[in-house]
Amino acid sequence: MVYASYDDFESPRTPIAVYWLIGLCVAVYFVQSTLVGDANMARWLGYSADDLASRSLWTIGTYMFVHGGLLHLALNMWTLWLFGPRVERAWGAGTFTWFYLWCGLGGWAFHYMFQSNGGVLVGASAAILGVAVAYASRWPDDEVLFFGVVPMKVLWLVVFMAVINITMAIVDHGSIGGTAYAAHIGGMVAGGVYLFAPRSGSLDRFRNRMVSAPDYGDETPRAVPKSSRPQEREVDDIVAQSKAAVARVRPVTPRAAPSAPAAVAEAPGTALDAVLDKIASDGIDSLTVAERALLDDWSKRLRNGG
Repeated sequence: MVYASYDDFESPRTPIAVYWLIGLCVAVYFVQSTLVGDANMARWLGYSADDLASRSLWTIGTYMFVHGGLLHLALNMWTLWLFGPRVERAWGAGTFTWFYLWCGLGGWAFHYMFQSNGGVLVGASAAILGVAVAYASRWPDDEVLFFGVVPMKVLWLVVFMAVINITMAIVDHGSIGGTAYAAHIGGMVAGGVYLFAPRSGSLDRFRNRMVSAPDYGDETPRAVPKSSRPQEREVDDIVAQSKAAVARVRPVTPRAAPSAPAAVAEAPGTALDAVLDKIASDGIDSLTVAERALLDDWSKRLRNGG
């Protein structure tokens, strides 16, 4: 059992994918324990060695939503809640969900290759351990309390879990039933492949998305004063610079009242004032197509010296 010792943080993003994954696993277990029984649920949705021959291919994905008992479910859901929300907030629900399923498939692949005689494969452990790898790659220095007692950095916790599973897979090789250690290793390897594979195609795009995702940190967000918001400061600077440039182009000496043709010539300048005022009050995104065209025209005239 692992307990987080750092404070959770608030974020604009709600971990919807984590909520749905936990809810789905709990719902399946509820149906399993009240209506159909453990054996039937494992036979229908768990993966067994003869499923490929019988073309029951859906069990490759559904096995990760079935659990062998209440303790098995509780430990997995707690671990998912420990590592999942922060990773999802950094990546987004869609990317997180695909990563979770990818790690689950990696767990099935290793079970198929190295522990195919291990009975029926059930449980979300492989997918969740892949999420733990993603967490450790992003926040390796976060501390957790292993078994609620031993302080340990997340990176070393993940390394420790990998060593334990590799050791037990070797010791337990050839046995029937028990813990699917090979699947656990497969989930962690799949997570590592997704994150650290050489740059190519969709894996590269996923990695770039991960690297560019903002690190919200552990502090509770604070309201930013309006005057210090970068986007609004940028708009204010644009308006001020535009007004200053227009003032330089226009004559500063008073003139007589213009005739009708002159008044028509001054109309664009008056319209520009209205556009600049609109930017200052409502932001540059509020401009219409015609107003943007007028602003672009004046920008070109100012760059060309009027």
